[in-house]
Amino acid sequence: MKKSDPKTEAMFRWSAAVAVAVLIFSALVLSSIGAAGQNRPRNVQVATPTPTPKPAPTSQGRPGPSPTPTGPLGDAPPPPRLKPTPTPTPPEEIDPESTIKINADLVQLHVRVIDRNNRPIDNVPQNAFHVFEDGVAQPIETFTREEVPISYGLAVDTSGSLRTQLQSVIDAGKTIVNANKVGDETFLIRFIGKDNTELVQDFTPKKDLLIDGLDNLYVEGGQTAVIDAVYLAAEHASETQRGDPTDKRRRALIVITDGEDRASVYTQEQLFSRLREDDVQIFVIGFVNELEKEAGFIRKSPRDKAVNLLNRLASETGGRAFFPDSLSELPQIAGEIVRDMRTQYVISYNPTNKAPDGTYRAIKVSVDQPNSAERRIALTRPGRMARREASGGGPKAPPVRLPATSTKKP
Repeated sequence: MKKSDPKTEAMFRWSAAVAVAVLIFSALVLSSIGAAGQNRPRNVQVATPTPTPKPAPTSQGRPGPSPTPTGPLGDAPPPPRLKPTPTPTPPEEIDPESTIKINADLVQLHVRVIDRNNRPIDNVPQNAFHVFEDGVAQPIETFTREEVPISYGLAVDTSGSLRTQLQSVIDAGKTIVNANKVGDETFLIRFIGKDNTELVQDFTPKKDLLIDGLDNLYVEGGQTAVIDAVYLAAEHASETQRGDPTDKRRRALIVITDGEDRASVYTQEQLFSRLREDDVQIFVIGFVNELEKEAGFIRKSPRDKAVNLLNRLASETGGRAFFPDSLSELPQIAGEIVRDMRTQYVISYNPTNKAPDGTYRAIKVSVDQPNSAERRIALTRPGRMARREASGGGPKAPPVRLPATSTKKP
């Protein structure tokens, strides 16, 4: 065997040692680089979410503003009153040197003139009319026979007592609505009890919306509150007129009911006191034949009470009451109501008694008779309430809500 060279063996050992050292050094360098990459801080910004306040839900389920307490103790606000949205009008340019005068004392009357057969007479001249207030002749300021736009409401009793007549009532309502002319506007109300008087459709000139509202009427059980419904409907009919003495638009209310009031908050006297302040003619279609006719020992019969109430609603406002014996009469009645609302004279007078004492003033309109056998009869509201100076006022009747349209279906 050949003996190895000691120098060669020593060189081999040194090379192996250097190789091992290089491998160990490389491993250490790579390890330190990885650790440094893991420990290096990252420049990351984390946004802190800001809580968004949630609006309080409204009665229809849609989000709305959170209620704000009123009063020192956070008392609940009074029940909301329904008000029609005013239509914005562009501002007119007014000469700063000019003076605009409006006579706020003028009293406006809508007068129907009929013959003995209740047929309208539409050719009576101004000088044939005479207006009296508390028996004193009044100067007539304006007179017109031309048609003016009509704002009127349909208030339909949808309690169980009108179940069998409802479809015919709807058809009569459509006849009235379809007679609307350019400029007319109508609203629709259904009523049952004191908590069920609903505005189905607010003032609109669109016949299709009113027809849809009539088609969606349905019968519902409950104690009928006729007085409350008329009070709220007449208030709504006159809402846009207040504060504008130049508004000549005619206002009317057509009430369809059996007339039996069982659950109203307002009394008859509170109702008629209110009606004397509003120039709203009321036309009534009364289905009273199903009511009990017999009277008790100390009470009137339900039918007599209903007839008296409905007749008074018409007479106190210069309107008219109809009491159909059958449903077949409804188309003719609807036509007569439309005719009566259209064929009227509008008279304004300047009252001689201007005392702001809030008293009731009786009104009478007479018309000269022609030489022929024809008889002229003038019909209008029998009185008005004089304005009263602002004061604290006395106690008021409890408010009754007129809610917006319900989504409830039969």
